[in-house]
Amino acid sequence: MKKILLIDDDAELRPLLATYLGRHGFDTLLLPDTRQLDAFLARYQPHLLVLDLMLPGEDGLAACRRLRARGETVPVIMLTARDEPVDRVIGLEMGADDYLGKPFDPRELVARIEAVLRRGARSAAAPDSEGGSVRFGEWLLDRGARQLSREGEVVALTSGEFALLNVLVANANRPMKRERLLELTRGEASESFDRAIDVQIHRLRRLLEVDHAHPRYLQTVWGVGYVFVPDAASDDAARP
Repeated sequence: MKKILLIDDDAELRPLLATYLGRHGFDTLLLPDTRQLDAFLARYQPHLLVLDLMLPGEDGLAACRRLRARGETVPVIMLTARDEPVDRVIGLEMGADDYLGKPFDPRELVARIEAVLRRGARSAAAPDSEGGSVRFGEWLLDRGARQLSREGEVVALTSGEFALLNVLVANANRPMKRERLLELTRGEASESFDRAIDVQIHRLRRLLEVDHAHPRYLQTVWGVGYVFVPDAASDDAARP
């Protein structure tokens, strides 16, 4: 059974969701706040984290930012207020893989969990044994090992970040529309919005580019979307 760690301060909601998720094949661990988050991650190694944005003490955004800053790649679904789209954008900027507005139908939460877990297993996000390695600047993207490194030091990427970078690298020098990037990285039935791609591009640029305000590799094609522009020597290696 896939382990889900649910962190929500609603004492009535937690057991209800745990029961529902259990009926759909998930082993759900429950916490009311993030004080034991690190201990639970280390002990139980959950496959996915469902994290409420509004929590006592350390809120969901701060917790997600802290996990990503230390290289934790466990997928995160952020629970946000339905009428606050800005919370969804901020959640993605902090490294969340998806978001769900409250109140929600438990069936939708199950669908989001399954979609995020599938995303990690799909070709765009999963290791590509035939993808080889692509070097650009100081960076080496090993598509077979699903690793990004600089001077031998591995840098952690979320499944969504790796999927997006992998797709762009596989289509080097080809401008990609946001809608197409969403399809390839999140699935054709994804309800994510174009801004999700913009947010992840922003995160990747801050990581990869010397001057993320004037990117060398992840460039914007106005009116279209984005394109990966490799070094001249990487043109052949960056083909699909």
